[in-house]
Amino acid sequence: MSSAASPTFVDRVVLHVAGGDGGNGCASVHREKFKPLGGPDGGNGGRGGDVVLEVDPQVTTLLDLHRRPHRSAPDGRFGMGGNRSGAEGEDLVIGVPDGTIVRSAKGELLADMVGAGTRFVVAAGGRGGLGNAALASPRRKAPGFALLGEPGESRDVVLELKTLADIALVGFPSAGKSSLVAALSAARPKIADYPFTTLVPNLGVVEAGETRFTVADVPGLIPGASEGRGLGLDFLRHVERCVALVHVLDGANLEVDRDPVGDLEAIEKELAAYRVDDGTVPLQDRPRLVVINKADVPDARDMAEIVRADLESRGAPVFVVSAVSHAGLRELKFAMAQLVEAARAAAPEAVPTRVVITPAAVDETGFTVTREEYGDELTGGVRYRVRGEKPRRWVRQTDFTNDEAVGYLADRLARLGVEDELFKAGAVPGAEVVIGAEDDAVVFDWEPTMLSGAEVLGQRGSDLRLEDHSRPTRAAKREQERERRAAKAAARGELEAERRAGRWTADDDSAATDPVTDPATDVEGEDGAAEGAAPR
Repeated sequence: MSSAASPTFVDRVVLHVAGGDGGNGCASVHREKFKPLGGPDGGNGGRGGDVVLEVDPQVTTLLDLHRRPHRSAPDGRFGMGGNRSGAEGEDLVIGVPDGTIVRSAKGELLADMVGAGTRFVVAAGGRGGLGNAALASPRRKAPGFALLGEPGESRDVVLELKTLADIALVGFPSAGKSSLVAALSAARPKIADYPFTTLVPNLGVVEAGETRFTVADVPGLIPGASEGRGLGLDFLRHVERCVALVHVLDGANLEVDRDPVGDLEAIEKELAAYRVDDGTVPLQDRPRLVVINKADVPDARDMAEIVRADLESRGAPVFVVSAVSHAGLRELKFAMAQLVEAARAAAPEAVPTRVVITPAAVDETGFTVTREEYGDELTGGVRYRVRGEKPRRWVRQTDFTNDEAVGYLADRLARLGVEDELFKAGAVPGAEVVIGAEDDAVVFDWEPTMLSGAEVLGQRGSDLRLEDHSRPTRAAKREQERERRAAKAAARGELEAERRAGRWTADDDSAATDPVTDPATDVEGEDGAAEGAAPR
C-alpha cells in the first residue's frame, strides 16, 4: 500500500502467516490392578490448524489485514494416555475481497481469488506426532518414546486487490472521472471544486436499457506511472479485470503544455508499458471509448470541435459530455453497454467452481549426501550434509532428549540408506554430519555402530518387564515334575553304573562323600523318600 493512500482503503498488504504446530505424541504405558505394565497406550498428537483465505462478499478492502498483518492458526493438542488422541487445531479463515491476488514474497502468482466462497490454504498446519501405541510393532513391543509434532508452515505473502468492474475510467488527475461515476450511477465519491486527485478507486453500477454493468473510477495517472511514478503502479492493477476502457479527457484544462490529444497519447503509452499477467489481454488491446468532459464550459466545447477529428482518426468513438449538466451521458451509457454486452457474449460459458481436493504428492525424491568443506586451514574442516524431505521431517519429529527416540531415528536413516551413502561419500566414524538446511539443521558426530543406550532393558523398543511371567497351569506343573524325576533317575543310574564298575572303593576319599549313601548330602535320598511317601 502506498503511504499516500487513504487509511480507509487498502488494496495491497504483506501478510505474515503461520499454520498451527502439530501436537506431540504421548509415551504412556497402560496400568490397571494386577497388570501394572499392560503395554503402550499413548495417543497421537492433533494436527495444527491451517490458515485459509476465503472470498467474503462483505469484505471490500484489505484494511483489517493491514492493521493486523501477523496471523497464526491454533496448534494441535498433545496426545494422552489411554489411546486418547489430541484435538486438532481449528482452521483460521481470513475473509478477503473478491478479486484478490495472492503472490509469494518473490512475486510468484499463488492464487487468483474470484467468486464468493473461493478458498486457498496459504499456510498448512503441521502433522501431529505419533504416540508410542502407534509405534508399537511385533519387533518393537514397548516403545518408550513418541514422535514430536511437526511445525506449521510459515510464509510471507503479498495480497493485491484488483477491482472487479466492467468499464474502467482512466485519465489524468482532475479530468472529472469521479464526477462521471456520480453522474452515471448512484455512487457518491468525494468530489471537490478545486484540483485534486482521487486516492481510492470508486465503483458505480450503471443501467442502460436491459444491461447492467459496473464502472470503476481509476485514480489519476501521470506519465511514468507504469514505472512507479505517482500512484500509477498502485492503481493500474485495478484496470486489469475490466473488459473495456474509457479515456476521460479534460476539455477545459488551463495548462498551456497540455491538450486532449497529448493527454490521450500519454495515457495510452502508460497502458502499453504496463505488464499484465500471462493469459490476460494487454491493456492497449482492449476496446475503448474517448470522452471529452466538461462540455458545460464554453472553452471545452470549442476544444472538442478542434480535436474531435484527430481523436476519431485513432479508431475509438469520441463523446463530448458534461458530468454537471448530464449532456451526452445517455449516448455514452449505451455505447458502454454495447462494449460490455459484446465482451459477455464472447466470454466462455460460466461454469460453477468445483472444489478439487488434491492430496499432497508423496515425496519420492529420496535424499542426497554431499561433502562440504568450510572455514580455513586452522578452523575449518569437512562435513557431510544430508538433504531430503524424509530425513528433514524425521529430524523434526525426534525428541533428542530421549535416547531411544534417537536410536529410532538412527534405525530409520539406516533403512533409508543414509549410512551407506555416507560411507560412499567418504565419511568415517566421528565425522561431522548435518541433516537439513541452514535454518533448521541438526549437527552430530556420526557413529555407525553407536547404541542408543536403551538396550539395557533388552532389544531397542522392548521391555523385559512386559514379558509374560504368568503362573504355569497344573498340566504344565505335572509335565515339569515328570521331566525332573526322569532326570534324577538317569543321574542315579549313571552313579550306580560307575560304582559297580569299581570306580568307587572303600579307600577312596570320594566314598566318604558318596552322594547316594552319605546322609549329610543325601538330598536325593530325601527326595526319594518324599517320592515314596507321595500318594499314588
